[in-house]
Amino acid sequence: MRTPSRWHRIRDVVLSTDRRRRTLVAMALLALVLMTSSAGVMLMVATASSAVNAVAVQWWAAISVGGMVVMTAFIRSGETARLSDPSLTVPQMVWTITSGAVAYVLAGDARGVVPAVLAMILFFGTFGLTVAEVIGIGVYALLAFGCAVAATTRFNASPFGYLDTAYALMVLIVLGGSIALNLRIQRIRARLQEQREALAQALAVNRDLATRDELTGLPNRRAMQDLMELERRRSLRSGRPLLLAQLDIDHFKRVNDSHGHAMGDRALQAFAGAVRASVRDTDVLARWGGEEFVLLLSDTRINDARDLLERVRAAVAAMEIPHTSGTLSLTVSAGLAQHVPHDTLELTLERADLALYTAKSLGRNRVAVAPSPRRGSRSHSAQT
Repeated sequence: MRTPSRWHRIRDVVLSTDRRRRTLVAMALLALVLMTSSAGVMLMVATASSAVNAVAVQWWAAISVGGMVVMTAFIRSGETARLSDPSLTVPQMVWTITSGAVAYVLAGDARGVVPAVLAMILFFGTFGLTVAEVIGIGVYALLAFGCAVAATTRFNASPFGYLDTAYALMVLIVLGGSIALNLRIQRIRARLQEQREALAQALAVNRDLATRDELTGLPNRRAMQDLMELERRRSLRSGRPLLLAQLDIDHFKRVNDSHGHAMGDRALQAFAGAVRASVRDTDVLARWGGEEFVLLLSDTRINDARDLLERVRAAVAAMEIPHTSGTLSLTVSAGLAQHVPHDTLELTLERADLALYTAKSLGRNRVAVAPSPRRGSRSHSAQT
């Protein structure tokens, strides 16, 4: 196993080894970097302008960045994982909007930079919010900056001039545009989510159609081949018996010719239901093609399997399928073969098919069992 590099070890310490928490911490660190950068800009303004209260800006910077540091550390600790908002998106946005409103008051003539920072904050936090949260954050931002605009004149001890009006209008434009953009993004996200769900449902239907017979709901030939191969490997490892049976509805062509294909479809559905009701939950019945079916019996002795097929035969013979001119009865013939270790499934199915041929040649409506092949040879006979 490769030893992690120093960079990977540092990354794991900072971001955590948990994949989901690592993403949350990375986003929180990005928000912290943005807040730190904004604080740096404010400190630069305070240094360059004698009209700005440098001490107040320094306190503002320490409190604003410190709050983000606390929330980032809280996320990194994993304590937020049990919260409905583990990324603390709403608290972070409320904190940064409040910080921005205070910065607007403190920045003096340089407060024109605050709307750009505000837009970045609102856009950055939108992806983890619901529509209600976006609206709530927008309303809070309007109130916070409304109070900031109102407090600016008194704090700076100067009359409300055209620059103050321009800045206030810019804040309103940024807030309105950001809220509208956020709501648009939320609608796009909702539409994409609906499309993903529809696509997932369509894929599930396609997977089901690829593995299920549409008429009977049974596994189709392709799915059954995969299941048989899986059971063959399992049987080879465990040494438990594996048996395959070929089932064929007797004289099914007469049903289609005499009563039509719609009645034939109903007969196939009724047959599948009767067989499934007669076998165990662990047995797998598949439609092999037309009126032919394959039954997979795992961990079953040959005599028990034959008794089970006799129950199936009796259940099918007892069916009465109503139609326009009365009722329809069916019978089934079955050929059973036990899989021999290291033989192919195709050979086992061939032996089951030969046993089925024997059952039909003996008068149908019966079960025939294929004898085990002799070592070194392939037997094509069957016993009843």
